[in-house]
Amino acid sequence: MDPEGIHHCLTEKERRKFDEDGFFIVPKAVPTQMVENLIKVVDRLDFQYREENGIARHETIHILDFIGKNDLFLKLLDWQRTFPKVWGILGWNIQLYHSDMIITPPLKGSSPDETRRLEWHQDSGRLNLELEGNPRPRVSLKIGFFLTDTLGSGCGNFNVIPGSHRYNTLSLPEDGISDPENALSICVPAGSAVFFDRRLWHSGSDNKSKQTRKVFFYGYSYRWLRPRDDMTVEHLMARCDPIQCQLLGTSTGGMGYTSPEPEDVPLKSWLEKYLGREVLAP
Repeated sequence: MDPEGIHHCLTEKERRKFDEDGFFIVPKAVPTQMVENLIKVVDRLDFQYREENGIARHETIHILDFIGKNDLFLKLLDWQRTFPKVWGILGWNIQLYHSDMIITPPLKGSSPDETRRLEWHQDSGRLNLELEGNPRPRVSLKIGFFLTDTLGSGCGNFNVIPGSHRYNTLSLPEDGISDPENALSICVPAGSAVFFDRRLWHSGSDNKSKQTRKVFFYGYSYRWLRPRDDMTVEHLMARCDPIQCQLLGTSTGGMGYTSPEPEDVPLKSWLEKYLGREVLAP
């Protein structure tokens, strides 16, 4: 991991924003040239996925477990401008448990003025039914890397309800079509990264613009949580450094996930070296 990442640690302002609103935005997280290179890779994967699965060009697609499909994705795994903020929130006993590439072409087949309620949800499926507490534990977070501009509404924006990570249920207007009054459409330029708590109520939306929206999400969790993906990453391990190996799921054994030894969590010793102090807790 690049030691320059120490200069991009979580700020107190970002911590407060994350704790209070459940999300924050890092503009210019990915430089322009890297965005352009990523778009080339994404376009190639998009074409291949649609061809193999018989999916029309106007349909939205999700490509899961994409982390092992190109070295540029591996580079973003512990990207110096974003990853320090991940361990700043969750601590050092962490992994990548999920990756989801979402490609949202312009809407086709319905009126751009058609009104319908967004599909509000919290992440992690049954975890929201089987964990106790109100609110339930955080457990994980995601970073959304935006490769295309969503500078106005109607661009297939990511939508959130600020502060909703503190509630297990969401109250919706009784008319059946309206969204909560405090719903917010995230408008960001290409290269931005959006961090959000998995408990935050959020939704995608229709793309009524003329440009395909391209975004992918990296989900980080504690190492004891079972990954949502197949984690097809064995072919990457030979060229990964120890911290990347940790993030991709390596361990000395089952106990290493819940009661890790130093060799299970090289991120901890790295932080102690570059922060100049012992790291005890998140």
